Amino acid sequence: MDIKTASALRRLRLVSAPEAISFLVLLVCSILKRTTDFDAVPVMGAVHGVLFVLYVLFWLDAWNKTKWPLKTAALYFVLSVLPTGGFFAERRLCREAEASVIAARARKEGVVNA
Repeated sequence: MDIKTASALRRLRLVSAPEAISFLVLLVCSILKRTTDFDAVPVMGAVHGVLFVLYVLFWLDAWNKTKWPLKTAALYFVLSVLPTGGFFAERRLCREAEASVIAARARKEGVVNA
């Protein structure tokens, strides 16, 4: 994996958890808006919107650089629209990055001919 691909995956991983947190906080704010006088939906909506747009942009960049199959790319997109999906995306991306580092080290040391 080259440095640009690793950077794309890292950016996607770093934005996935905050995007999921902002989604959950937005849901809580929506409930509070309906049940109390507390109205933070406009602020949290904007924060979540920015994080979601960043996630989609980073997802497109990662898909372009990693050449994921359509099924994998669709999975990461679907995880972005589920309330806790960003946490699962972050874990999967972390495992994928670790596996690629291990494979790169094995190729460098001549252990694997891949």
